[in-house]
Amino acid sequence: MDFQWYPGHMTKAKRQMQEDIKLIDLVIELVDARIPLSSRNPDIDELGKHKSRLILLNKADLADAEKNRIWKAYFCEKGYFAVELDARNRTGMKTIQHAILESCREKTERDRRRGIKNRPIRAMVAGIPNVGKSTFINTYAGRACTKTGNKPGVTKGKQWIRLNQNVDLLDTPGILWPKFDDPDVGMRLALIGSMNDHLLNTDELSLELIQYLTEHYPGILSARYGVDENNEKPVDILNGIARNRNCIRTGNELDYGKAAVLVIDEFRTGRLGRITLETP
Repeated sequence: MDFQWYPGHMTKAKRQMQEDIKLIDLVIELVDARIPLSSRNPDIDELGKHKSRLILLNKADLADAEKNRIWKAYFCEKGYFAVELDARNRTGMKTIQHAILESCREKTERDRRRGIKNRPIRAMVAGIPNVGKSTFINTYAGRACTKTGNKPGVTKGKQWIRLNQNVDLLDTPGILWPKFDDPDVGMRLALIGSMNDHLLNTDELSLELIQYLTEHYPGILSARYGVDENNEKPVDILNGIARNRNCIRTGNELDYGKAAVLVIDEFRTGRLGRITLETP
Protein backbone atom coordinates (compact mmCIF):
# COMPACT_ATOMS: atom_id res chain seq x y z
CA MET A 1 0.00 0.00 0.00
CA ASP A 2 1.56 3.32 -1.14
CA PHE A 3 1.19 6.25 1.27
CA GLN A 4 3.15 8.89 -0.67
CA TRP A 5 1.47 12.29 -0.66
CA TYR A 6 3.17 15.64 -1.22
CA PRO A 7 0.93 18.36 -2.66
CA GLY A 8 2.70 21.23 -4.43
CA HIS A 9 1.75 23.79 -1.79
CA MET A 10 3.95 21.93 0.71
CA THR A 11 7.07 22.59 -1.36
CA LYS A 12 6.22 26.28 -1.22
CA ALA A 13 5.57 26.05 2.54
CA LYS A 14 8.99 24.47 3.13
CA ARG A 15 10.73 27.24 1.17
CA GLN A 16 8.86 29.84 3.20
CA MET A 17 9.91 28.15 6.46
CA GLN A 18 13.55 28.31 5.34
CA GLU A 19 13.18 32.09 5.11
CA ASP A 20 11.14 32.50 8.30
CA ILE A 21 13.51 30.44 10.46
CA LYS A 22 16.01 33.31 10.34
CA LEU A 23 13.54 35.49 12.25
CA ILE A 24 12.78 33.19 15.18
CA ASP A 25 14.33 32.10 18.47
CA LEU A 26 12.37 28.93 19.21
CA VAL A 27 10.82 26.14 17.18
CA ILE A 28 7.71 24.73 18.87
CA GLU A 29 7.01 21.43 17.16
CA LEU A 30 3.72 19.66 17.68
CA VAL A 31 3.70 15.89 17.25
CA ASP A 32 0.88 13.41 17.68
CA ALA A 33 1.45 11.55 20.95
CA ARG A 34 0.16 8.34 19.36
CA ILE A 35 3.04 8.35 16.85
CA PRO A 36 5.63 10.81 18.22
CA LEU A 37 8.45 9.78 15.90
CA SER A 38 6.46 9.11 12.75
CA SER A 39 4.69 12.46 13.09
CA ARG A 40 7.98 14.38 13.17
CA ASN A 41 9.15 15.88 9.91
CA PRO A 42 12.95 15.46 9.61
CA ASP A 43 12.99 18.67 7.54
CA ILE A 44 12.03 20.60 10.68
CA ASP A 45 15.09 19.21 12.50
CA GLU A 46 17.31 20.45 9.70
CA LEU A 47 15.55 23.82 9.47
CA GLY A 48 15.58 24.27 13.25
CA LYS A 49 19.17 23.40 14.06
CA HIS A 50 20.90 26.05 16.17
CA LYS A 51 17.48 27.14 17.48
CA SER A 52 15.91 26.37 20.85
CA ARG A 53 13.46 23.47 20.56
CA LEU A 54 10.23 22.54 22.34
CA ILE A 55 8.26 19.42 21.45
CA LEU A 56 4.58 19.24 22.38
CA LEU A 57 3.16 15.71 22.57
CA ASN A 58 -0.35 16.76 21.55
CA LYS A 59 -3.46 14.57 21.76
CA ALA A 60 -1.81 12.90 24.75
CA ASP A 61 -5.31 12.05 26.03
CA LEU A 62 -5.71 9.64 23.10
CA ALA A 63 -2.33 7.98 23.62
CA ASP A 64 -1.21 5.32 26.08
CA ALA A 65 -0.38 7.15 29.35
CA GLU A 66 2.70 5.02 30.11
CA LYS A 67 3.99 5.44 26.55
CA ASN A 68 3.54 9.22 26.91
CA ARG A 69 5.96 9.20 29.84
CA ILE A 70 8.44 7.07 27.91
CA TRP A 71 8.33 9.38 24.89
CA LYS A 72 8.69 12.52 26.99
CA ALA A 73 11.80 11.07 28.63
CA TYR A 74 13.11 10.05 25.19
CA PHE A 75 12.91 13.58 23.82
CA CYS A 76 14.36 15.12 26.97
CA GLU A 77 17.35 12.78 26.67
CA LYS A 78 17.81 14.05 23.10
CA GLY A 79 18.13 17.60 24.42
CA TYR A 80 14.65 18.89 23.65
CA PHE A 81 12.17 20.38 26.08
CA ALA A 82 8.99 18.25 25.96
CA VAL A 83 5.44 18.66 27.29
CA GLU A 84 2.43 16.32 27.22
CA LEU A 85 -0.56 18.23 25.88
CA ASP A 86 -4.25 17.96 25.11
CA ALA A 87 -4.78 21.36 23.49
CA ARG A 88 -8.45 20.71 22.80
CA ASN A 89 -9.26 20.32 26.50
CA ARG A 90 -6.47 22.63 27.74
CA THR A 91 -4.71 19.83 29.65
CA GLY A 92 -1.04 20.74 29.97
CA MET A 93 -1.50 24.31 28.72
CA LYS A 94 -0.46 25.85 32.05
CA THR A 95 3.05 24.45 31.64
CA ILE A 96 3.61 25.86 28.13
CA GLN A 97 4.64 29.39 29.11
CA HIS A 98 7.20 28.09 31.60
CA ALA A 99 8.55 25.60 29.03
CA ILE A 100 8.94 28.38 26.45
CA LEU A 101 10.82 30.63 28.87
CA GLU A 102 13.02 27.76 30.07
CA SER A 103 13.89 26.60 26.57
CA CYS A 104 15.03 30.14 25.67
CA ARG A 105 16.71 30.95 28.97
CA GLU A 106 20.24 30.99 27.48
CA LYS A 107 19.22 33.36 24.71
CA THR A 108 17.35 35.66 27.12
CA GLU A 109 20.43 35.82 29.35
CA ARG A 110 22.61 36.54 26.34
CA ASP A 111 20.29 39.39 25.28
CA ARG A 112 20.33 40.81 28.79
CA ARG A 113 24.14 40.90 28.84
CA ARG A 114 23.99 42.83 25.55
CA GLY A 115 21.57 45.32 27.05
CA ILE A 116 18.53 43.98 25.16
CA LYS A 117 15.62 43.75 27.57
CA ASN A 118 11.95 42.81 27.30
CA ARG A 119 12.12 41.62 23.70
CA PRO A 120 9.45 38.96 23.14
CA ILE A 121 10.57 35.44 22.29
CA ARG A 122 9.79 34.81 18.63
CA ALA A 123 8.56 31.26 18.26
CA MET A 124 7.61 29.29 15.17
CA VAL A 125 4.84 26.70 15.55
CA ALA A 126 5.49 23.81 13.20
CA GLY A 127 4.31 20.29 12.56
CA ILE A 128 2.80 17.98 9.99
CA PRO A 129 -0.89 18.29 8.99
CA ASN A 130 -3.61 17.49 11.52
CA VAL A 131 -1.48 17.38 14.69
CA GLY A 132 -3.49 20.25 16.19
CA LYS A 133 -1.33 23.34 15.64
CA SER A 134 -4.23 25.74 15.13
CA THR A 135 -6.14 24.34 18.11
CA PHE A 136 -3.03 24.76 20.26
CA ILE A 137 -2.52 28.38 19.18
CA ASN A 138 -6.17 29.32 19.69
CA THR A 139 -6.25 27.67 23.12
CA TYR A 140 -2.96 29.25 24.17
CA ALA A 141 -4.03 32.70 22.98
CA GLY A 142 -7.50 32.37 24.48
CA ARG A 143 -9.09 33.51 21.24
CA ALA A 144 -9.69 32.29 17.71
CA CYS A 145 -6.49 33.40 15.95
CA THR A 146 -6.41 30.69 13.30
CA LYS A 147 -8.78 28.45 11.43
CA THR A 148 -9.12 24.92 12.76
CA GLY A 149 -10.45 21.73 11.24
CA ASN A 150 -10.30 17.97 11.64
CA LYS A 151 -8.57 17.53 8.31
CA PRO A 152 -5.07 18.19 6.97
CA GLY A 153 -4.20 21.43 5.24
CA VAL A 154 -6.48 23.92 7.01
CA THR A 155 -3.65 26.40 7.70
CA LYS A 156 -2.76 27.81 4.27
CA GLY A 157 -0.26 30.60 5.00
CA LYS A 158 1.90 32.09 7.70
CA GLN A 159 0.71 34.60 10.30
CA TRP A 160 2.29 36.30 13.32
CA ILE A 161 0.29 36.22 16.56
CA ARG A 162 1.09 38.33 19.64
CA LEU A 163 0.22 36.11 22.61
CA ASN A 164 1.53 38.23 25.48
CA GLN A 165 4.42 40.55 26.28
CA ASN A 166 6.80 37.57 26.35
CA VAL A 167 5.89 35.58 23.23
CA ASP A 168 5.15 36.21 19.56
CA LEU A 169 4.09 33.12 17.59
CA LEU A 170 4.53 32.43 13.90
CA ASP A 171 2.02 29.89 12.63
CA THR A 172 2.97 27.86 9.56
CA PRO A 173 1.14 25.41 7.29
CA GLY A 174 1.69 21.73 8.08
CA ILE A 175 4.27 20.08 5.87
CA LEU A 176 4.98 16.44 5.12
CA TRP A 177 8.25 15.29 3.61
CA PRO A 178 8.29 14.10 -0.01
CA LYS A 179 9.04 10.40 0.52
CA PHE A 180 8.60 7.97 3.40
CA ASP A 181 11.59 5.63 3.50
CA ASP A 182 9.74 3.38 5.95
CA PRO A 183 6.26 2.32 4.75
CA ASP A 184 5.19 1.87 8.37
CA VAL A 185 5.62 5.63 8.87
CA GLY A 186 3.17 6.31 6.05
CA MET A 187 0.75 3.77 7.49
CA ARG A 188 0.83 5.39 10.94
CA LEU A 189 0.34 8.87 9.48
CA ALA A 190 -2.63 7.60 7.49
CA LEU A 191 -4.15 6.05 10.61
CA ILE A 192 -4.11 9.30 12.61
CA GLY A 193 -5.60 11.27 9.69
CA SER A 194 -2.60 13.25 8.42
CA MET A 195 -3.44 12.30 4.84
CA ASN A 196 -6.66 12.81 2.95
CA ASP A 197 -8.74 9.67 3.43
CA HIS A 198 -9.96 9.61 -0.14
CA LEU A 199 -6.38 8.84 -1.23
CA LEU A 200 -6.22 5.73 0.97
CA ASN A 201 -7.37 2.12 0.87
CA THR A 202 -9.23 2.10 4.17
CA ASP A 203 -9.85 -1.66 4.02
CA GLU A 204 -6.11 -2.41 4.01
CA LEU A 205 -5.46 0.33 6.55
CA SER A 206 -7.97 -1.15 8.99
CA LEU A 207 -6.38 -4.59 8.67
CA GLU A 208 -2.99 -3.09 9.57
CA LEU A 209 -4.56 -1.46 12.63
CA ILE A 210 -6.31 -4.68 13.66
CA GLN A 211 -3.04 -6.61 13.34
CA TYR A 212 -1.25 -4.07 15.56
CA LEU A 213 -4.00 -4.01 18.19
CA THR A 214 -4.17 -7.78 18.54
CA GLU A 215 -0.39 -7.90 19.08
CA HIS A 216 0.08 -4.88 21.37
CA TYR A 217 -3.35 -4.27 22.93
CA PRO A 218 -4.94 -7.73 23.11
CA GLY A 219 -8.55 -7.73 24.24
CA ILE A 220 -9.44 -4.22 23.07
CA LEU A 221 -11.24 -5.38 19.95
CA SER A 222 -12.99 -8.20 21.81
CA ALA A 223 -14.23 -5.77 24.46
CA ARG A 224 -15.42 -3.20 21.94
CA TYR A 225 -16.90 -5.36 19.21
CA GLY A 226 -17.49 -8.78 20.77
CA VAL A 227 -15.16 -10.56 18.32
CA ASP A 228 -12.83 -13.49 18.94
CA GLU A 229 -9.18 -12.37 18.63
CA ASN A 230 -7.58 -15.71 19.49
CA ASN A 231 -5.73 -17.23 16.51
CA GLU A 232 -7.86 -15.18 14.13
CA LYS A 233 -6.53 -13.38 11.06
CA PRO A 234 -7.20 -9.61 10.80
CA VAL A 235 -9.59 -10.18 7.89
CA ASP A 236 -11.63 -12.64 9.98
CA ILE A 237 -11.75 -10.14 12.85
CA LEU A 238 -12.94 -7.44 10.44
CA ASN A 239 -15.63 -9.84 9.24
CA GLY A 240 -16.75 -10.33 12.82
CA ILE A 241 -16.85 -6.57 13.42
CA ALA A 242 -18.95 -6.06 10.28
CA ARG A 243 -21.34 -8.78 11.39
CA ASN A 244 -21.63 -7.65 15.03
CA ARG A 245 -22.03 -3.97 14.14
CA ASN A 246 -24.62 -4.72 11.44
CA CYS A 247 -22.51 -3.39 8.58
CA ILE A 248 -24.67 -4.93 5.87
CA ARG A 249 -25.00 -4.12 2.17
CA THR A 250 -28.07 -4.58 0.01
CA GLY A 251 -28.45 -8.31 -0.56
CA ASN A 252 -27.51 -9.11 3.02
CA GLU A 253 -23.76 -9.05 2.30
CA LEU A 254 -21.24 -7.84 4.86
CA ASP A 255 -20.04 -4.30 4.18
CA TYR A 256 -16.31 -4.56 4.93
CA GLY A 257 -15.67 -0.99 3.83
CA LYS A 258 -18.12 0.38 6.37
CA ALA A 259 -16.62 -1.78 9.12
CA ALA A 260 -13.11 -0.67 8.16
CA VAL A 261 -14.07 3.01 8.40
CA LEU A 262 -15.75 2.32 11.75
CA VAL A 263 -12.60 0.79 13.27
CA ILE A 264 -10.32 3.58 12.01
CA ASP A 265 -12.71 6.30 13.18
CA GLU A 266 -13.09 4.77 16.64
CA PHE A 267 -9.31 4.56 16.96
CA ARG A 268 -8.90 8.20 15.95
CA THR A 269 -11.55 9.44 18.36
CA GLY A 270 -10.34 7.36 21.30
CA ARG A 271 -13.39 5.12 21.53
CA LEU A 272 -11.09 2.08 21.37
CA GLY A 273 -9.12 3.40 24.34
CA ARG A 274 -5.77 5.10 24.76
CA ILE A 275 -3.47 3.62 22.12
CA THR A 276 0.08 4.44 20.99
CA LEU A 277 1.27 2.98 17.69
CA GLU A 278 5.05 3.12 18.28
CA THR A 279 7.63 3.15 21.05
CA PRO A 280 11.21 4.51 21.10
